[in-house]
Amino acid sequence: MGPNRSKGPHRGGTRGPKAMADDVMRSAQLAAALEVSGWPKPGNVHRTADFEDTTFEQFIAGSIALGPQIRRAALRGIEAGKGRIGLEEVGVGGIIGEILEDVGAWHRGGNTHLGTCMLIVPLAASAGYTFASTSKLGIADVRGNAAAVMKATTVQDALDVQRAMGLLMPTGLGKLEDKGLPDLSGEGARRTIVEKAYTLYDMMKASSDWDNIAREWVTRMEISFCCGLPTWLRIKRETGNVNVATVNTFLTILSRYPDTFIARKIGSRTEVDIRKAVRTGLVEARKISSMASRALSMGGASNVEGIRALRDFDRQLRARGNEVNPGTTADLTSSSIMIAMLSGERP
Repeated sequence: MGPNRSKGPHRGGTRGPKAMADDVMRSAQLAAALEVSGWPKPGNVHRTADFEDTTFEQFIAGSIALGPQIRRAALRGIEAGKGRIGLEEVGVGGIIGEILEDVGAWHRGGNTHLGTCMLIVPLAASAGYTFASTSKLGIADVRGNAAAVMKATTVQDALDVQRAMGLLMPTGLGKLEDKGLPDLSGEGARRTIVEKAYTLYDMMKASSDWDNIAREWVTRMEISFCCGLPTWLRIKRETGNVNVATVNTFLTILSRYPDTFIARKIGSRTEVDIRKAVRTGLVEARKISSMASRALSMGGASNVEGIRALRDFDRQLRARGNEVNPGTTADLTSSSIMIAMLSGERP
């Protein structure tokens, strides 16, 4: 018997809910694994480069460990699509928290998938909702329904994510010096969330002008759907090479959207308030975006000259330690690849 060349989740009505949820789970696992495997992805962990405290194998472990809860998100989305629960009952925040606990239980490399989870959980719920509503996965519908899933989040979702982030103690978040907004890393965050009735969407909206993950929540995932996805699909079609598609998509996103994780880490050396820190750090982050543009103009991962430029780029970033790790760009690359997998693409 030859290999199964079916195009996957968009096979439509022939797929039952549980099989569909399995497909969504595998799409997320595969996307996270392909992203971290991209070589030579400058400043990030990849198949031939680790950080001092986090290894490639630990990222792979996390990519697999996130699967069960992604499947749960898809099933909850299906329930909402069938009208059995409301979108506000999907429980996005709780699922994100469970994923982070699962990831932490399967490796000792710390916070590897927080940003990725903030994107792929709504995508998974949207995929389930879309499938239940239309019996197929049209990308325009997945995008619109992902926005609806995000907007329907609740105060409990915000509390669940705040708790998870508090347990993780992620680096580079900074502080928010604004008594009217919840500071996720502050001690009074839970009280503020409850008193002000902030939903998870409210929190992302408040953070969207200094964080590109939060920006995705209020722009209907513009970077993932309008930049990352078409770039990955085009390069894979042109080159037939998944690694080239992954690395050059990463470079394209980085060149167009300065990495806010880098901006926060650099700016926080001199500024306490996160917004001021990002404004300060964006000066350096834009320089790194220019370096990504240059490497991309030389071919990126598609030729010898481009790979030489990428290795030089990588050395310059690693010489500065984890401070200039384009982590947000990596998360956006993962979500872009997941959408491609949901559309039926395969490595």
